[in-house]
Amino acid sequence: MHILGISALYHDSAACLIEDGRIIAAAQEERFSRKKHDPRWPGGAINYCLQEGGIQSRDLTHVVFHDKPRLKFERLMKTYMAYAPRGWSSFAEALPLWWGGKLWVEDMVQQSLDFRGSVLYAEHHQSHAMSAFYPSPFQDAAFLTLDGVGEWSTASYGVGRGNDVEILADLHFPHSLGLLYSAFTYYTGFKVNSGEYKVMGLAPYGTPLYRDLILEHVLDLRDDGSFSFDMQYFDFAVGSTMTSERFHDVFGGPPRTPESDLTQRDMDLAASVQSVVEEIVLKMARHVRGVTEMDYLCLAGGVALNCVANGVLLREEIFKDIWIQPAAGDAGGALGAALGVWHQYHGQPRKVSGRGDSMGGTYLGPEFSGQEVREFLAAGGYPYRAVNDEELPGEVADLLVSEAVVGWFQGRMEYGPRALGARSILGDARSPKMQSVMNLKIKYRESFRPFAPSVLEEHVAEWFDLDRPSPYMLLVAPVSPKRRVPVEGVDRERFGVEKLHVARSLVPAITHIDYSARVQSVSEDTNPRYYQLIRAFEERTGCPMVVNTSFNVRGEPLVCSPLDAYRCFMRTEMDYLVLGNYILSKNEQPDFAEDGDWRSEFELD
Repeated sequence: MHILGISALYHDSAACLIEDGRIIAAAQEERFSRKKHDPRWPGGAINYCLQEGGIQSRDLTHVVFHDKPRLKFERLMKTYMAYAPRGWSSFAEALPLWWGGKLWVEDMVQQSLDFRGSVLYAEHHQSHAMSAFYPSPFQDAAFLTLDGVGEWSTASYGVGRGNDVEILADLHFPHSLGLLYSAFTYYTGFKVNSGEYKVMGLAPYGTPLYRDLILEHVLDLRDDGSFSFDMQYFDFAVGSTMTSERFHDVFGGPPRTPESDLTQRDMDLAASVQSVVEEIVLKMARHVRGVTEMDYLCLAGGVALNCVANGVLLREEIFKDIWIQPAAGDAGGALGAALGVWHQYHGQPRKVSGRGDSMGGTYLGPEFSGQEVREFLAAGGYPYRAVNDEELPGEVADLLVSEAVVGWFQGRMEYGPRALGARSILGDARSPKMQSVMNLKIKYRESFRPFAPSVLEEHVAEWFDLDRPSPYMLLVAPVSPKRRVPVEGVDRERFGVEKLHVARSLVPAITHIDYSARVQSVSEDTNPRYYQLIRAFEERTGCPMVVNTSFNVRGEPLVCSPLDAYRCFMRTEMDYLVLGNYILSKNEQPDFAEDGDWRSEFELD
């Protein structure tokens, strides 16, 4: 039985193929279209999934959509009527999008796939819940889903047992933890549904001075973690912005102009909303534990990508363990909906191996063979050096030891927003200058943003205050005190992002100013080649980790193909590119000229 899950038409469109309950392929549309957070119908992702599964659309048993568009449209209508005549312009702008396609998913399926079979729908937070529980390593667990908004729900919790997922309660629009964070994302000058990571990275530079103002004015927080907004402070229900003039009056002025200099006020605002989010997540988790009496918790929804809050939740030990869906945002809804058809619609049993989750390291995207890479390099006339499997880890480790920045392109692409050693840019975690070099010369992004370590799984506890694996880079943990460098006197003389220039640990390139790090543990089982590279680096340096950041530049999605990787390599000041077994040196490459079309072979015309 082949089931195709689709998430589309809002942001982060994606597709996922399930065969007899096993995840065959999953990918976001942005990787093929090269448009970040692409919301359009995922034609490229669908084509890839069918190709990876070796099937055609006629072989599909079901196509399932991750939410119910008519319920979403109902929310749009009722929200407009509740505020009318305010909001007419945004309502009128949205109507053509709905009548032009969003309401007619079955038509889109039939047109794009020539599929005449069964088209099913799951509710948005049900898809999130199923994406959280079904692939998890737990036989039974509670789940908590948190995002901006689905149809009406903005958060939900419940219980997964065997092959059954039951939602026990939910929170409704407009009261939303995701929208609260997005409001402060907008207010601090970053792009909504894209810049939330930046707010999280900015928070440690500030003090939560505005926390009490948020709790006194903006929302009413209850002991169980539920809350309600005072909508006088928001504009998202009726307008084209997130915050209102009353919001601006309370927090000291208009929103920051995008790309303008960051001030201490912006940093304090980021710290304040992060503090409130952490408090709400902890209250919700305690309530869920009390109601469900479950020992384990699964998380999904866009807010579950807040790895700082996840780390706080883990350290509070409310649950024995937590598991977070690596594609926790809307893209993961495609996977959850497809698994839901197999387990709930068809009643098929769920098997838990006891050896981990069923995501396969979330390496579910396209892979390119050695022959395909050679053909690409030959067609472009790009000089390279071929290295065999045994020598490759040592050769690349030597480059990293020399403080070179290396583009690392190996195996199947990651599903979800994180680069996990398949489409990564790597550097030496011990280098005091690596964080600045990568931000300014490679990623072309804000200098304050931290980088993550990829650390051998068996060495995690030696370097971080973390006693378990973190394979998906979704937990922030403190750097172990024995690895830190005292900086108190030097720190007092510096302001804001200047604090980054002080080495705080033996691995300064991955240590944020609060001594934290967003940890990825690397297992030989799920990514042997990446593991062998880090092992070779450890043999040379005694350090069992490297800097890992996503293989892209600011404003672009993760690279998918060798062509994407080569273009990113040549557009930046990266030193080397490793495509499979082929090493390319920047200073040996011919002059680089852009050509026109940059779309994937999978994308539909």
